[in-house]
Amino acid sequence: MVLSLLLLAATEVPEYLASEGSMEQTLTFLGLAIFLILLNGFFVAAEFSLVKVRISRIEQLARDGKAFAGTAKWLAKRLDESLSACQLGITMASLALGWVGEPAFAKLVEPVLSWFGIVDPKVIHALGFVTAFTAITGLHLVVGEQFPKIFAIRRPEKILLWCALPLKFFYVLLYPFLTVLNVVTSYLLRLVGIHEAAEHEGVNTEEEIRALLREAHIHGNLSRNEHSLINNVFEFDDMIVRRVMLPRGEVDFFDVNEPLSVFRDLVRRTMHTRYPVCDRSLDKVLGVVHIKDLLNVSQDDQAFDVRTIMRPPRKVPETMPISRVLRHFQATHQLMAFVIDEYGTITGMVTLENVLERIVGEVDDEFDTAEPNIVPEEAGQFLVVGTTPLDEARQRMGVPLQESEDADTISGLLTEFRQSLLSQGDVIELEGAIAEVLEMKHESATLVRFKIDKTLA
Repeated sequence: MVLSLLLLAATEVPEYLASEGSMEQTLTFLGLAIFLILLNGFFVAAEFSLVKVRISRIEQLARDGKAFAGTAKWLAKRLDESLSACQLGITMASLALGWVGEPAFAKLVEPVLSWFGIVDPKVIHALGFVTAFTAITGLHLVVGEQFPKIFAIRRPEKILLWCALPLKFFYVLLYPFLTVLNVVTSYLLRLVGIHEAAEHEGVNTEEEIRALLREAHIHGNLSRNEHSLINNVFEFDDMIVRRVMLPRGEVDFFDVNEPLSVFRDLVRRTMHTRYPVCDRSLDKVLGVVHIKDLLNVSQDDQAFDVRTIMRPPRKVPETMPISRVLRHFQATHQLMAFVIDEYGTITGMVTLENVLERIVGEVDDEFDTAEPNIVPEEAGQFLVVGTTPLDEARQRMGVPLQESEDADTISGLLTEFRQSLLSQGDVIELEGAIAEVLEMKHESATLVRFKIDKTLA
């Protein structure tokens, strides 16, 4: 637009306006200039609505029978050609506006300049051009560019439905010319190494989807629970079983060498649904017993052998994604599996509850009496269980604990950071916090006090 006006300034005014034409003729071309500005705005709005709208949404509107949705879908399916039509319309309208608009506006300014006593034709022409240039540029930018562009970005579906029918007519009318333009454009794109010019609606990455979810939550379109649930689903496939398992030191099991009375006492104390059956330790797992099977055993059966009611044990590697563990449970119909490391040693146990809690959060049944992993003591100070997962600690305490490939818990991270076994009373400075080991069990920290210190961040 600006270029066309600058070129026009170096040329003579069109003949029909340079003459002593009537005011009616001037107003006619002034109206034509306003029409061209609006036409430019139409093509700008159509272009940005095509780029912004998602094809899946247009297809849904077409299925719902929305007026002009079928035409909008037709245009969206031919996105390259439709955008070429919009660009061609914008170019034609801008060039025509530069040829018609400036002289028309300048003609209106001449009487005003004469009223102020300016009669020199050169001065009138110069001032008329400057005034007309400013007026048309402002109208073109606001009415022909900015307003339709922003409106189309914020209401792409509505704008595209409004513009669909006339844009399709323009598209069909100039189809041969558009074909030539697209061939030339595709050739130029291939010269710079771009071979797929038809895909304008890119697929959002996971981070982009998360950003959209955060924005939806901030604006109230997603509740806190919905936002948390969807985020957990994204993290679900990235989580490995080692990070959700119950460590072997916390596993309650039936020793095959013990009598039935010992099993019943263990059940009364722990109230679990399933128990591993082992030969003295988890290094020799024989099977799994369901509590329902144990209920059918008589208390007076002195010759009872737990191996007669156990099911075969299932094992999974500690690096298996928990999404695959879930499919493993579905396929085997056994909701407990033993976790083994790369050397074949059992390092813990995982259940369906451990897996599902990564999506829906903590799920405690009627017999769960576990204390929370993190308990606030006072401002900036927390008591943390040593087996607390690192991601939970980061979220609850707001401390940027370093990432680790080997450590999954607070105790493991402290051991890795210290580069030696922990002892009760150890004080360790971390990024943003000071950790003090309060209790130990089996060379592992079971209780740690965290003091948040922003000066260490």
